[in-house]
Amino acid sequence: MLLMLLTHPSRQSSLREPEKFAATPHVPVEFFADHFGNTAGRVNAPAGTITFTNDFVAEDSGAPDEQNPSAIQHPVENLPTETLVYLLNSRYCEVDAMSSVAWDLFGRTLPGWARVQAICDWCHDHITFDYGAARSTKSAQDVFYERRGVCRDFSHLAITFCRAMNIPARYATGYLGDIGIPPVPYPMDFSAWFEVFLGGRWWTFDARHNTPRIGRILMARGRDATDVALTTTFGSSTLTGFKVWTDEVKPAKAA
Repeated sequence: MLLMLLTHPSRQSSLREPEKFAATPHVPVEFFADHFGNTAGRVNAPAGTITFTNDFVAEDSGAPDEQNPSAIQHPVENLPTETLVYLLNSRYCEVDAMSSVAWDLFGRTLPGWARVQAICDWCHDHITFDYGAARSTKSAQDVFYERRGVCRDFSHLAITFCRAMNIPARYATGYLGDIGIPPVPYPMDFSAWFEVFLGGRWWTFDARHNTPRIGRILMARGRDATDVALTTTFGSSTLTGFKVWTDEVKPAKAA
């Protein structure tokens, strides 16, 4: 199995309690840096039931996602070479197939931040969040025509539209608690959002929530969900249980 269950290296300095990763029964896990700079794990899982757990405390700024409405869209010829892979087709993001749709919908929007925001607005307004509509094979094109999905589906569609408009976009996954908002009536889950390259740097966007949020804890980035799957198995397996918690820890009162 391949595992993507640790926080991203960029968040390591914010950990106030170290990650307590464990496999039960105990088996050796080889951790390594993948091609996208994530910390991945590799394990030979024995037959039978195996449980993976992780727990930690991270410090966050408490500020919502940064915004910069003046961030420009770079001409393709001026993009850094390392961003070009995030303009291409990937397993769940059929850029070629969705290009004409993207240009029909967003070709008249202002390039740059306003265009990405228009894409988020469209996905947020036209796709219905529905856990029952989730499936591992669902692509951006499927989401566009079915108009239902979960957070990863919102992200795949928005990423595909951005790439079709020549804006580098990459998939991100991690923790997102209900901090600074009323609690939502769903069980906690990992969250998916996306990042775009504008104005010389990457910015966070979230097509599902479509509002700046507090307390994102990044686990991994990649072209789409293929690159950051929580577990990838090479053989038959069945997920029998799944629990995520992301709770705000109140500061201790001074003595």
